[in-house]
Amino acid sequence: MAGDESNGTGHGLSVQAPLQPELVEGMAHENPIVTDVGAGNGATDQEPATAAVLAARLRHLSLSAQTIHADDFLNSHQSVAPPMHVSTTFRYNDDPDELRPWANINPNNPYDSHVYSRDTAPNTTRLEAVLTSILHGPSLTYSSGLSAFHALLVFLNPKRVAIGGGYHGCHGVIQVLSKLTGLQTVDLLDPDFDAALQPGDVVHVETPLNPTGEARDLAFYAERAHRRGCYLTVDATFAPPPLLEPFRWGADVIMHSGTKYFGGHSDMLCGVLAVHPKHAGTWIRGLREERLVLGSVMGSFEGWLGVRSLRTLEVRVRKQSADAAALVAWLEASRKEEDAPSSVVSETVAEVRHASLQVTEKGEREEWLKEQMPNGFGPVFAVYMRDADLARRLPSKLALFHHATSLGGVESLVEWRAMTDAGVDRRLLRFSVGLEGFEDLRDDLVQGFEALRAERAAKGAGAAVVAG
Repeated sequence: MAGDESNGTGHGLSVQAPLQPELVEGMAHENPIVTDVGAGNGATDQEPATAAVLAARLRHLSLSAQTIHADDFLNSHQSVAPPMHVSTTFRYNDDPDELRPWANINPNNPYDSHVYSRDTAPNTTRLEAVLTSILHGPSLTYSSGLSAFHALLVFLNPKRVAIGGGYHGCHGVIQVLSKLTGLQTVDLLDPDFDAALQPGDVVHVETPLNPTGEARDLAFYAERAHRRGCYLTVDATFAPPPLLEPFRWGADVIMHSGTKYFGGHSDMLCGVLAVHPKHAGTWIRGLREERLVLGSVMGSFEGWLGVRSLRTLEVRVRKQSADAAALVAWLEASRKEEDAPSSVVSETVAEVRHASLQVTEKGEREEWLKEQMPNGFGPVFAVYMRDADLARRLPSKLALFHHATSLGGVESLVEWRAMTDAGVDRRLLRFSVGLEGFEDLRDDLVQGFEALRAERAAKGAGAAVVAG
């Protein structure tokens, strides 16, 4: 292709021919740019220097080195911090002989070429470059996690989806699509779930699981899915890099609600799909072409926020996960010590759930879990209080845990999950650990449990007075 002068651009570059799918006929997506040779870009003559290749060139470096430098090839200005571009449209070439449909080459940096922001834009292109590097597969961004899941199912168009538990929003997307296509669900928790599946169907696994933070064995589900000719899609929102590499365990597509840990500051909405490289040749282009007409792109400001946030992803997630594991271990130990000073925990807490507590009958951590999540088990866990009233009241007694939905931010959150999930056990509290530190968060929980005890004691005394 690089030597095809009939498809040239006048800038020493060539563009790949579009797929021209029927859905977007006459409105084909911008052609991905390739250079004549890959010299100096980590590519070779046999591996054209596409943007995806350049974005992946630093994978031999640490995760933090990738999140800080994977988008360097997009730099065309001396500024160290990437600029924020707010334009929705981009000028065509003044030379009529240079005009090519959906190939609007930027002479300052061909890899930062755009036509219209419903297609691509500078800030989201940067974000996708970093995500492509750290997720180990070409990545696309969307306006939210659910819009990414919707786009995934629209593209794969399965007749059946095997799914069990997890985020209720994904079940809602499936229900919407079922009205249009007759899409059916298969219970993933059924031991024989794969018997009902046919080639082209989807096995959708969320791990760790919302809202409990418990993990699922991806290699197990990959084998069951691929044996039936199905695709394994993995929602890894609760275990971003460096905690989990779903492609290593057989995933065909990785999904993230980037609103959570990729955003990391509770100030942006984002969805992400990363495609296994074996599918990238057709899947990524098809997803991008369909995104153009679905209209579910991120805003430019959110794209800029996402790049800023990914710079610190590793240091945030490692600390959040470590502090969550410490809190879970303390809560579980305190829950079992009825006569200790920490008995205030056992008086109010019935059960704690988290991937770090998943063990065999012998009390040993599952072997698959140690291999699947060697760097930590995630910053989210669930606490089941002894009754629903305790669960409703504890959040108001805490000072460092904000009572709010969502997760993944630098601030710790607690949610009486019944506020947003009608199907959940009303005793359940979901905790998302931020960066405040284990000791301060532990002490905040202790004073919260003590406040609950005092409140109940006061109510009991008041009731006794009334009865007397």
